[in-house]
Amino acid sequence: MGRKTASATTLQPDPIYGSKLASKFINCLMWQGKKATSQRIFYGAMNQIKKRMPDLNPIDVFTQAVENVKPPVEVRSKRVGGATYQVPMQVNRTRQQSLSIRWLLVACRGKAGRPMFLRLADELMAAYRKEGEAMTKRENTIKMADSNKAFAHFAW
Repeated sequence: MGRKTASATTLQPDPIYGSKLASKFINCLMWQGKKATSQRIFYGAMNQIKKRMPDLNPIDVFTQAVENVKPPVEVRSKRVGGATYQVPMQVNRTRQQSLSIRWLLVACRGKAGRPMFLRLADELMAAYRKEGEAMTKRENTIKMADSNKAFAHFAW
């Protein structure tokens, strides 16, 4: 599991906020190598957040949103003698971050009918307030791990 992607070592902080997390997020948001598009979406969302939460720094809202969505535990499937158990496991830091980013993006992409940057701004602000789809996903993951605590002794 401990393999690093090239992006972890070569990641440049993003041009506007100087945040590595932001440029990681922009890279995950990007489809078909269209970085300019994904930057436009991300900064558009940041501007929306600035408009709607004027007293907060948008990059802080974003960072806190990603923090809030990070799951401490998750379930992994483990085969033990023909039966598959959902074993609760601790999530390491890099995986927490990538899960968090992935859930935020999945939540945004799931909502149709509005420009992506608006959906992203909404989801980030919701996650910042500890609500929204990505947070629900996190709660469910933790619940799953909790209800499968009985199998924790299979953890490897």
